[in-house]
Amino acid sequence: MSDLEDEMDVDVPVSKDITFSAEPPKGKRAADLPVEAEDSLPWVEKYRPVHLSDVSGHHDILATISKFVDSNRLPHLLFYGPPGTGKTSTILALARRIYGHENMRQMVLELNASDDRSIDVVREQIKTFASTKQIFSFAQGPAAAGAGGGGGGGGSGSRLAGFKLIVLDEADAMTNTAQMALRRIMEKYTANARFCIIANYAHKLSPALLSRCTRFRFSPLKEPDIRALVDKVIQEENVRILPDAADALVRLSRGDMRRALNVLQACHASSTPLQPHDAPKVPEEDVVRETITTETIYNCVAAPRPDAIRKILDTLLRTSDVTSCLSTINTLKVTQGLALADIVTALSEEVVKLEVKPEVMISWLDGLATIEHRVASGGGEAVQTGALVGVIRNGVELMG
Repeated sequence: MSDLEDEMDVDVPVSKDITFSAEPPKGKRAADLPVEAEDSLPWVEKYRPVHLSDVSGHHDILATISKFVDSNRLPHLLFYGPPGTGKTSTILALARRIYGHENMRQMVLELNASDDRSIDVVREQIKTFASTKQIFSFAQGPAAAGAGGGGGGGGSGSRLAGFKLIVLDEADAMTNTAQMALRRIMEKYTANARFCIIANYAHKLSPALLSRCTRFRFSPLKEPDIRALVDKVIQEENVRILPDAADALVRLSRGDMRRALNVLQACHASSTPLQPHDAPKVPEEDVVRETITTETIYNCVAAPRPDAIRKILDTLLRTSDVTSCLSTINTLKVTQGLALADIVTALSEEVVKLEVKPEVMISWLDGLATIEHRVASGGGEAVQTGALVGVIRNGVELMG
């Protein structure tokens, strides 16, 4: 028997009352929750992009994916990169553009790392979803693509695409046997379904899966992209924050938009005064909050402050007494609650700014990398603090 003779099953027909539109209902966010629930949402979800045009950064990737959709030639996709860079938001915004807000539930299957994605789930749930086909589904023509273009727009000409979409988030957590079972399903049901595999580390995926997907690497977001959304949230949520504190927030986020918004919301909550339990509720517009400063940001992130790092580096460079150097570092660690791993990371960023001989820089960076590996592997901080002093002082002696 040929593959054509093994016909696919069909789903229940789509209701005729549904209006296929690429634009979600006005006045509602992606979560489609009541107003009270939306107001209590974390800012990460409240400001999650709804349309492709809302996604921060990665303009080349967005342009390429949009061309795939416009020509109705969407391949299997692989999004990989650090967390908080917009991988999940991009594919969900793409799904809304293809199917419309109302048809996401029946046309998109999203499985996250919190779901069971063993070989049984791949063979049953994923295979069943991929092998069934909608009766009233049409390939998206130029008119529909134009209607959904720009991440939204009017949906009068928009129709369902001729394929379903299966999103496997955190796919690098799938077992090897599940990945092996998935590769044949991707080939067999390509005419009916497209897969989007999302992972933090591509090397943890099977080479067979990698070869079946078009890869897109989501690099850490640039500071201007993060700053644009942070400024928008500050304005809409009436956050009182100093410009220097906002700069520190963007810098400490290290390309992670999720981290930036979570820290901003935590600092905003900490700046709100506590009300007595039996006191009447104060209206939101009447609450007087403290101004968020740079110190507030650093305390929330628990990152070493620049002045503390500069003091440690100056002491290590100018003081030949190892005991004095150790005392300075240990005192700052205790008084400011610093972790050695954070100190090593911050020191490496300051060291590379110094103008020294190449052999000195190599000695410093190699030694700091070794210390960071030992600390991450469970090495004692007391011993590794001494090693930190030794690494910097050895470099100073090489300077002559």
